[in-house]
Amino acid sequence: MKPNHITSRDNSLLRRARAVRDGKIKESIFVEGLRLCEEALASAVEIEAVIYSQQIARKERAANLINDLEKTADKSASVSEKLLESISYTKTPQGIVVLAQHPPGDQKNFKAKQPASPFLVVMHGINNPVNVGAILRTSEAAGVTGVIATANTSDPFSPKALRGAMGSAFRLPVWTGASYSDAIAFCHKLGVRTFCADAEGSTTYTEVDWSAPCALIVGAESIGLSSEEIAASGNAVCIPMHGSVESLNVAVATGIMLFEAARQQGVN
Repeated sequence: MKPNHITSRDNSLLRRARAVRDGKIKESIFVEGLRLCEEALASAVEIEAVIYSQQIARKERAANLINDLEKTADKSASVSEKLLESISYTKTPQGIVVLAQHPPGDQKNFKAKQPASPFLVVMHGINNPVNVGAILRTSEAAGVTGVIATANTSDPFSPKALRGAMGSAFRLPVWTGASYSDAIAFCHKLGVRTFCADAEGSTTYTEVDWSAPCALIVGAESIGLSSEEIAASGNAVCIPMHGSVESLNVAVATGIMLFEAARQQGVN
């Protein structure tokens, strides 16, 4: 494929890139930066377009990536640094942007990728994409087999969440848009025990038997999970803390509990 050289900010491809970046086109995702674009290419996502600066194309690693992307992408375009800045999600443009089809996030696809003994995370109402990305990255590192993001959780494939996940969003099975009740029902149907992270929980996370199929459920940064949501799970676990600290960042708390579960399962 011979790339186009775009010189106008109002070019249709650049307009589409900005719309995808801003979440106005839900069926596509915006991937920025050399490493993340490499991860996108290595995954099963369908590449729609690659947009890159003339400067980065002179570097060997980037040139090889661009060449590989152009073999699968529908569109390819080179732009100036200034034009790349007009679509970039970051303050400092990363040199290359990929537009791709949003990975499938349905329950059927998710279930098909689960092993006989699932180890899951359910993110419910987490609205900070940085936390969503961090939880995805930590989940993969702890050996989690899949992540469920409920309908009111920030999109795991938004630009900021993708940056935080550092490629984990492309490698982990992710089910998006589930209702809380559907997520609980799904786990119970598979024989997966559900544990809610709750600062007021009476059982500490080290007292829990994580060795069987299990799911850790974490709630919104500011309010956590409601008493009704915890009751639907049937189990509430806490992290003991010293001093006057009332709670931990949700991504930090998730990591602490997941690695205890991984230790018991012999994952790490």
